[in-house]
Amino acid sequence: MSSELDSGADETPRGQQALDALVALLDLERLEVNLFRGVSPPHSPTRVFGGQVAGQALVAAGRTVPADRAVHSLHAYFIRPGDPSVPIVYEAERVRDGRSFTTRRVLAIQHGEAIFSLSASFQLAQHGLVHTEPIPADVPSPESLPGLDSWIPTGGGGGWLTAVPRPLDIRYVEEPIWSSSRRSATATARRVWMRADGTLPDNRLLHLCLLTYASDLTLLGSVLARHELSSTANVQMASLDHAVWFHRPFRADDWLLYECYSPVASGSRGLAMGRFYSQEGALVATTVQEGLVRVAAKRNR
Repeated sequence: MSSELDSGADETPRGQQALDALVALLDLERLEVNLFRGVSPPHSPTRVFGGQVAGQALVAAGRTVPADRAVHSLHAYFIRPGDPSVPIVYEAERVRDGRSFTTRRVLAIQHGEAIFSLSASFQLAQHGLVHTEPIPADVPSPESLPGLDSWIPTGGGGGWLTAVPRPLDIRYVEEPIWSSSRRSATATARRVWMRADGTLPDNRLLHLCLLTYASDLTLLGSVLARHELSSTANVQMASLDHAVWFHRPFRADDWLLYECYSPVASGSRGLAMGRFYSQEGALVATTVQEGLVRVAAKRNR
């Protein structure tokens, strides 16, 4: 993964510049054979974005695995909030190297404490039975939908998006949960088209890590979508654990439909499930996440 931007940076589209910066973010520094270091972008909020630490941890795992083996599943726990002002050290453990499968564990460390743990399984390419759930039939094409900039003025919850570079082109099928035009709760899935906003190199691990990064963006919002919340509600949300299964090859700079749905919420936790489809209709990845979801009315001062 090259971390260099094009020499003509002034002529590079803004989306490509943001994408190049994300690729650089995933290009971890190797400190030792199984030890890596990553940083956060300067525009980070008060804690490290979960998709970033998951993507970086997958990079650390993947760089200890032979190139002919691709990750097919990962399971992760968010242990502590990450501090974006200091680097993150990723320690990879080579659990097993089998004839077909390779297993790795990665621990992300800050201030001497674990903030995130990941287990990932890699597989040598093999042939077998093939079937897939089809893409939903009623989804409009991404080209027919407005860009994210069209939604930002409709809700204060999306205002922060104007202040940060956006490496992904995101097209909501339904209105965002933070939009003031959202009228009521819904039990139906929330759908969004997304792709890297530019061109990526032909690096299989990079495309897998980009999808891992993107999978944490809209998934937990499907929990809130099932509830009609007042605009004065104070919502605290944080990822607790995250799992991804990769089913078949894809490119992260091609359009992918992310369909997210929450089947249950209880005990200040919500469960969300997601599916990534290629524009050709193939199911390429499945995600599951449980998150902390606390709702309390804001106090008047």
